[in-house]
Amino acid sequence: MNMNMIKRFIFITVLLIGCSSTVHAERIKDIATVQGMRTNQLVGYGLVVGLISSGDKTKFTGQTLRSMLARLGVRLPPDVDPKQKNIAAVSIAAELPPFAKPGQKIDVTVSAIGDAKSLRGGMLLMSPLKGADGQVYAIAQGSLVVSGVSATGQSGSSVTVNNPNVGRINGGATVERSVNTPFASGKELIFDLYTPDFTTANRMVESINRELGFDTAKAIDATSVSVRAPLNPAQKVTFASMVENIIVAPDDAPARIIINSRTGTVVINGKVTVQPAAVSHGNLSVTISETPQVSQPGPLSGGQTVVTPKSQVAVEEEKNQMFVFNPGVSLNEIVQSVNNVGAGPSDLMAILEALKAAGAIRAELIII
Repeated sequence: MNMNMIKRFIFITVLLIGCSSTVHAERIKDIATVQGMRTNQLVGYGLVVGLISSGDKTKFTGQTLRSMLARLGVRLPPDVDPKQKNIAAVSIAAELPPFAKPGQKIDVTVSAIGDAKSLRGGMLLMSPLKGADGQVYAIAQGSLVVSGVSATGQSGSSVTVNNPNVGRINGGATVERSVNTPFASGKELIFDLYTPDFTTANRMVESINRELGFDTAKAIDATSVSVRAPLNPAQKVTFASMVENIIVAPDDAPARIIINSRTGTVVINGKVTVQPAAVSHGNLSVTISETPQVSQPGPLSGGQTVVTPKSQVAVEEEKNQMFVFNPGVSLNEIVQSVNNVGAGPSDLMAILEALKAAGAIRAELIII
């Protein structure tokens, strides 16, 4: 049993208990977003040049170089294969934020798509970035910042730190086209909650109507709240600022238990309760040992010497006491009862799954 893991689990649990006992008030901008105000993904293809013999040797890289040189007025002979070690074909990814205007800068991530060894020290040549509709929304170019490094010796031994085939260019793309948003048009603003909840949506409507007047806001469903807004864009900006700074008390999350079977992490929120149940948990250890023995035949018997196996089997079971949960016990009592019998995180997961199967836990059990 790892005592450090148990102590860490108790600390996290006590912290959750303390947090669950206080009602937190949040700004609307922290729990919801205006509908339609979203980022848009952009993707492109290009060449990185200036590499120190760490580029790729794929055919499409040579084809891309030939095509680029042709657009610049340089025509290579048909029988020349431009296999250069200082270039690499890359994919380019970026996110276009809402309200981005032409001329603004956005960050881009560049990743090798061939067999390049490293993009360190390279420069991305001018590459268009397209959206899902096929339109060009930004142009990327600039020197890469690569945190990874790779080194290979003559014997074939190599050392790699981080990922040398992925780089980033801060402000490496210039926006060429803006995306239309529904903010300026329409008579209302719709706020979408990050976490859908009927109670939180209703409290949000009550808070807005209390601050801005009766019937200003109405709930559409557990996620969306519609708010009447001015038609003038300038007034709408001021109005949206007022709405997103209104304070709302979000409702507590439903009773949930999250179990990460890979890391042994167990998170229990403060709404979890247990019905009457008795639990006994113990580990069964089986040990098998082999002791070969030599069988020697008698004199003049004509037999042969053979080796015969001899197995010893031992069974050991931990004697853990049974503990009882009273009706409606709290999170603190669950943790104390489990830790009193010396159960670690893996044992706790097995106990919680068994209690859920028995119908004794009033919570959603999520295993990831």
